[in-house]
Amino acid sequence: MIQLASTAGAGLFESALDLAERQLRSLIERHPDFYPMYTVAGRWKHGGEAWTHWCDGFLPGMMWLIHMRTRDPWLREQAERYSRPLEPRKLDREVHDLGFIFMSTYHHWYRLTREPALKAVLIQAGQTMGRRYNPAGRYLRSFVAPESLFIDIMMNVGIIFFAARETGDRGLQELALNHCLTTRRVLVRGDGSTAHEGLFEVTSGEFLRPSTHQGWRADSCWSRGLTWSLYGFGTAYRYTRDRRFLETSERSADFYIESTPRDGVPPWDYDAPPAERTQPDSSAAAIAASGLLDLADFTASGAKARLYEDTALRILETLTGDDYLARATPGWEGILKRGVYHMKKRLGVDESVMWGDYFFVEALTKALARLER
Repeated sequence: MIQLASTAGAGLFESALDLAERQLRSLIERHPDFYPMYTVAGRWKHGGEAWTHWCDGFLPGMMWLIHMRTRDPWLREQAERYSRPLEPRKLDREVHDLGFIFMSTYHHWYRLTREPALKAVLIQAGQTMGRRYNPAGRYLRSFVAPESLFIDIMMNVGIIFFAARETGDRGLQELALNHCLTTRRVLVRGDGSTAHEGLFEVTSGEFLRPSTHQGWRADSCWSRGLTWSLYGFGTAYRYTRDRRFLETSERSADFYIESTPRDGVPPWDYDAPPAERTQPDSSAAAIAASGLLDLADFTASGAKARLYEDTALRILETLTGDDYLARATPGWEGILKRGVYHMKKRLGVDESVMWGDYFFVEALTKALARLER
């Protein structure tokens, strides 16, 4: 179980954000207009496999987050420069990741300016995501196959809820709601742990079995998938106020707290054999910290709110130490070390991963806003 610590000082988190900004500036100067995914030996630029094309929003997303805190005009300029080329992907039907791509970029941009053209991009992206829906099974299909549902899609369904709200499209709202309920039913276990993938009979919509691409086994708990559930069901609750989604988010949060080592950083899979379980995933910890800070605001229990906030701060205390932060590692180009992309494919193992850096920066900005209240 995670050991709680006293509230970390704001200076620790400010220092980590300063490092993040320096690393971003170096990346932009070293590899202009390049959208990285994971490092190899600490370097972003390499020829490694991508598996799928889902990470382009995270780099400009960090620029937006830091700009919104510092109001640095150069970061604003770069955030726009790196966000604009993503617009054509509002029509991309090859991935299930349009929430990752657009909520980390155009949504931040729209929050700042309220420009109708930016909202239109978000709406189109949400409508495109909605076209992944299988009405028989009541789920959004993954990029892998029509019969496949990923827990990751819980982090992307928010853009459908956004589009439905802004357009008043009840059909779009209903399919997003149905997807969340199906995911809750087939991928989230009674103890709050999660399966990575669910497989369906496409025509009848019958659920067949759990599966995995990135976890140890179909019946294990891949830690990043767990944190997608923790965070994603919290987002679904934000849009719907459906208490079933809050309860699901809390169950996954409680599993995370009870099952994660004392420092707050989980193994890449909770059920991997001991020799395999030694590899942590700092990206899962960063996602958990950000999701827990949201959950602290959502939960009706004061005791749980304190637990979730304290746990998130404890995770960030660990991640801002030298074991995880790249501050004391000469030549390392990422921000957060010890992340994992795809263990089975041996991609981005014990490296920086772009979503880990993004959710770390997001969690730091949320934590600082709370500490400054």
